[in-house]
Amino acid sequence: MLATGCTSADRGDPATPQPTAATPPVGPSTPATGPATTPAAPTRGPTSDPPVADERVTYGWAVPSREVRISHQVRLPVAPPPAPPLPLLVEVRVGDHPAENYTRITFAFRGGPPSYTLAYVPRVLADGTGDPVPLPGNAFLLIRFDPAQAHDERGRSSLTGSPEPRLGYPTLRGYALAGDFEGHLSHGLGIQVAAGSDQAPPIRALELTRPDGTRVVAVDVRRS
Repeated sequence: MLATGCTSADRGDPATPQPTAATPPVGPSTPATGPATTPAAPTRGPTSDPPVADERVTYGWAVPSREVRISHQVRLPVAPPPAPPLPLLVEVRVGDHPAENYTRITFAFRGGPPSYTLAYVPRVLADGTGDPVPLPGNAFLLIRFDPAQAHDERGRSSLTGSPEPRLGYPTLRGYALAGDFEGHLSHGLGIQVAAGSDQAPPIRALELTRPDGTRVVAVDVRRS
């Protein structure tokens, strides 16, 4: 493939119900905002937010009623051996931002950003086996990255620490790995729709660049 370039694709439409008992309407788009100022509570990685050198919104506040894809061309291998040939997930963080009314989960990659898709699904299924992935909440967002991996050449996880499967934030209740195989990396988010509501919350996607070159995909979920 040729050198990096990126486009945003398919922003979804409001017509089709998606997660269990949660019918997503399309919310208004908003312009990019500056880096979050509320400290994030990480589930993996260091205890303070790294500085951000650049940020852009790739999917404005809306509810994807069908799959949204943000594409990047990636030159493979992204690094010479023995480094992994694909963009490598090295960190996952989750932080609540009540003043801005969202909770954010971030996925940090070495080797450039992969392409990724976002979609509400009735349930999150494990890649390969098709088994349901246990997640809290009553609505589910599936995030797929490709090409990407979260393991080294020996098959060991490239992340340190352990994920917090149950987060307890107002809408974003948990997350879990759903697959890491043959260049496809998947995570599911468990989201809580308020009692008496059949509407999944809007989400936003951003790409951040840190001063050290680490590329970050952030997904924000509305708290209310």
